[in-house]
Amino acid sequence: MRAGLRHVARVTVTAALALSLGACAASLPQPEPAAAPAVALPVLSVAQSEGVLSRISEVLAAADATLDPAGLPERLIGPALAIRTAEYVRATATAGAKPPTVLPTQAQTLVVPDTTTWPRTELVVTEQPDDLQAPRLLVLTQATARDPYRLWGWARLGAGVKMPATADTAHGSAPVAMDATGLLLSPAETLAQYADVLANGDASTFASAFPADFFRTYIETRRAAYSESLKAVATVTETYTPVDGGIVALATADGGAIVVGAVTTQTTIAVAQGSVALDDPFEAALAGRASVTKSSVRTWTDVVAFYVPPAGSTTTQIQVLAAEHSLTSVTGE
Repeated sequence: MRAGLRHVARVTVTAALALSLGACAASLPQPEPAAAPAVALPVLSVAQSEGVLSRISEVLAAADATLDPAGLPERLIGPALAIRTAEYVRATATAGAKPPTVLPTQAQTLVVPDTTTWPRTELVVTEQPDDLQAPRLLVLTQATARDPYRLWGWARLGAGVKMPATADTAHGSAPVAMDATGLLLSPAETLAQYADVLANGDASTFASAFPADFFRTYIETRRAAYSESLKAVATVTETYTPVDGGIVALATADGGAIVVGAVTTQTTIAVAQGSVALDDPFEAALAGRASVTKSSVRTWTDVVAFYVPPAGSTTTQIQVLAAEHSLTSVTGE
């Protein structure tokens, strides 16, 4: 900031001197403005991205060590904060048998933003965790120029999934508006229609836009098994609701987009007779009770990433790239 002020002062003095000499000397040559770069530059370098990831790792490590979420908001926000906080309840309730999700912060791919406005988003595909689970897709966001980048969410890449090509880190990838045209579906339409497919399967009006995928298969299998296990004493219904403002998107090299959205899944159990035990210590800890006699609502925080091809592409369906499905709340009576 001081260097800038000094520069302005020099320009002012030069202008005044030129006026005083105007009657007896030729005009002084004025400096040419710096030419704009031919290609826009990214707002984060690789080194800066590595620094952001390092700080997120430090905050996670400190909180994980004590299972205390108090320090998480420094570098976590949104779905990531909700999920990690619930994972500490799970780890405590299971005496460490179910620890927090491993989140590597070593990147194998960076998708950095190319924008002059806020909020800003960066996507990171991590190295594979030591336990050989799937690499994670991390979503980092910066709300304003004064805020640090925070971990907004994460999702596990599907088996065999290949991320679409994006601009290299020297150039950056443009953000995509929620109502953007020029895509098979806008980011907002993508999340809303996929939520309908989760609810209605092949009967959904939008089923043709989404091929069968690993996350949908998991949701349908889990839902059917849960309903079957409780059919003698309760009915189970499930809803899927896109989170308002819970979508980020960056352009791909082919004119498409990587879209990441948050969905709230709610599983409602209506008890018809007797009671339903909350046998899972994690669920019991979240609910603050061991059983319910009337109803119970389980709330899951989901993060789903998609590749949306450009309009007119030979690729005519939207691909699910990564997903996370985490229990974050249980209520009951």
